[in-house]
Amino acid sequence: MDQFVFLLVVGGRFVLPLLIPRFPLPAVIACLVLDGVDQTIFQLFGYDPPNYQSYDKAMDIFYLSLAYLAAMRNWDNLHAFAIARFLFYYRLFGAFLFEMTHERAVLLIFPNTFEYFFIAYELVRTRWATRPVRTRAWLITAAAIWIFVKLPQEYWLHVAQLDVTDTLRDYPWTRWVLAIAIVGGTAVLWFVVRPRLPEPDHRLQLGAGPVPDAVSNETAVASLRVGNGWVWSWMTLEKVVLVGLVSVIYAQILPGIDDSNFRVFVSVGVLVVVNAGITLLASRREWTIESASLAVAERIVANVVLVFAADQFFGHNAAGWDTFFFLCLISLITTLHDRYQPVYAYRERLSDVDSSNVARRPIR
Repeated sequence: MDQFVFLLVVGGRFVLPLLIPRFPLPAVIACLVLDGVDQTIFQLFGYDPPNYQSYDKAMDIFYLSLAYLAAMRNWDNLHAFAIARFLFYYRLFGAFLFEMTHERAVLLIFPNTFEYFFIAYELVRTRWATRPVRTRAWLITAAAIWIFVKLPQEYWLHVAQLDVTDTLRDYPWTRWVLAIAIVGGTAVLWFVVRPRLPEPDHRLQLGAGPVPDAVSNETAVASLRVGNGWVWSWMTLEKVVLVGLVSVIYAQILPGIDDSNFRVFVSVGVLVVVNAGITLLASRREWTIESASLAVAERIVANVVLVFAADQFFGHNAAGWDTFFFLCLISLITTLHDRYQPVYAYRERLSDVDSSNVARRPIR
């Protein structure tokens, strides 16, 4: 029963993030809630998974990575995305350092501000246009989340090592404090914040919404790949860093991985570059798969064949479920990055064109 509960919780933490690109706000909140109650679920069944702290951080990185890729696809405010990109990689590097050192203070220095910043942006996007919002507003939002929300939370969880469930049980008066805080916060939002909000721009929007027509299908994206030759590029470098760091973090918790961190990073980087080359070749041949799910499955098969061929050639036995898990992880992230990065690149190009037009406009 303990193993079943563990697999159910961990499975949920891997499945729910897959919904983030299409339903950003509901899916990321569901991930946040499950992350918050997973320990409580284990306690209800009297189960304490060994080394779950590392599992927890690794699964956090998984769903945050998908949230970052979703922002790459969905966000039309490029300044907000630039802030989100910094916050995401800052936390990713902090999670990497934590796995290397196991010093809890590292998580306080590198707080997970990206998570709540993502939620804040998506909350605005449910009723208002986000593109006109100025950079200063996004910076203030990020700073407020960092200082007043995440620093206290990271200290509570990782330095003081306190648990909400245990605190509420050991100190009954904290239940009243929590209830008053919830009611008070709700009242402030309803009676103070809500009346000062501008009129909504559109109906409630929880879905991701469409992308620009020029990058709305895989055939159009393939044409952009061919035109830009996206193999030796910043796009590929970002994929190498993203997938490499995520893989090194997961290598710390998977029992079947005994390679050094450097070797894991280099091996994953080589595979990412090879994948980029194969994707570019397929784009030139106009071999495109519109379904993202089928594209991920196709890339998993291709990567399994590549690793098997490398095993036969180099005589290195890398077969096993841990390797297969890595290939699934790499295939998912690289496929989504290949599909969503061109959307961001297209919006960035449009923004540069608009800026050039403004700069050339005569002063009257």
